Amino acid sequence: MTLTNMHRVCAGLLLATGLAAGCATTQPSKELLDARDAYSRSEHGKARTYNPAALHEAKVALDKAENAFENDPGSETARDEAYIALRRAERAEIEASTMAWQQRQEKARSAANQAQAKGLAKAESELQKTKQQLEQEKTAREAAEAKAKDTLAKLAAANAAAVKEEPRGTVITMAGNVLFASNKSELLPGAQQSLGQVAEALRDQDDKKILIEGHTDSRGSQATNMALSKARADAVGAFFTSRGVATERITTVGVGPSRPIADNATAEGRANNRRVEIVIQNDEPK
Repeated sequence: MTLTNMHRVCAGLLLATGLAAGCATTQPSKELLDARDAYSRSEHGKARTYNPAALHEAKVALDKAENAFENDPGSETARDEAYIALRRAERAEIEASTMAWQQRQEKARSAANQAQAKGLAKAESELQKTKQQLEQEKTAREAAEAKAKDTLAKLAAANAAAVKEEPRGTVITMAGNVLFASNKSELLPGAQQSLGQVAEALRDQDDKKILIEGHTDSRGSQATNMALSKARADAVGAFFTSRGVATERITTVGVGPSRPIADNATAEGRANNRRVEIVIQNDEPK
C-alpha cells in the first residue's frame, strides 16, 4: 500500500470514529426521555381539561430542557432542566386528577343538596296541605255541631224532648208516652216528626257514637220491663237507621226500671221514668 493510500485509510477511519462518537453523544438523556413521556401523558390525560395552566408550564419547561440538550447534550444543566420538566408534567397530571375528583365531589354534593331541597319543599307542601285539610275538617265539624245544636234546641223548645250536657255526652230525653202506646214498642205516628229532627242532628255529627237507652217504671216484672225497654230502644235505633244514620254508630240497651229519675210511687213520677234517652257520646280520650 502506498503512503498516499495509507493516509486515505487513516483519514477515513478517523472520520468514521468521529461520526460514531458524535452520534453517541447526541442521544437524549434518561431524564429528558422521562420528561417527554410524562408530558405526553399529561397532554393526553386530565391536565388538558382540568389543569391547562399547569400543562402549559410543563410544556415551557420541556422546551427549555430540549434547548439545553441541543446546546450542551451532556451538561448537568441539560439534565437539571429535563428533571424540572419531568416534575412539572407529573405535577400537572396529579393536580388535574385532584381537580377532577373535587369537581365530582362538588357535583355529588350539589345533587344531594338539590334532592334535599326538593324533599324539604315537598314535605313542606304536604304539611301545608295537611294543615289546610285539618282546618277545613275543623270548620266543617264546627259547622255541623252548631247545626246539630240548633236542631236540638228547636226540638227542646217544642217540648218534644229535654236536652242536656253530661260527662258522657249530649243526652236527649224523650217521654215514653210521646213515642209509644202503653206497654208497646211500636213507634206512634206522631213520634216520627220528633225523632226525625233528632235524626237530622245525628247525621250532622257523623263522627259521634250514639247510645240509645230504653227506661221503664217499676210496675210489672223485671224480665218484662227489661225486654220492653230493649225493644223500644231497638225501635228508635231502627228509625234512625232508616233516616240515614249509620248502623255501626248506634248501640241500643234496655235499662228497665233500674235508673229512675222520679218517684215510682206517683203516676207523674212513673210517667217521667218511662222514657228513651239518646246519648250523643263524647269522643274517647286518645
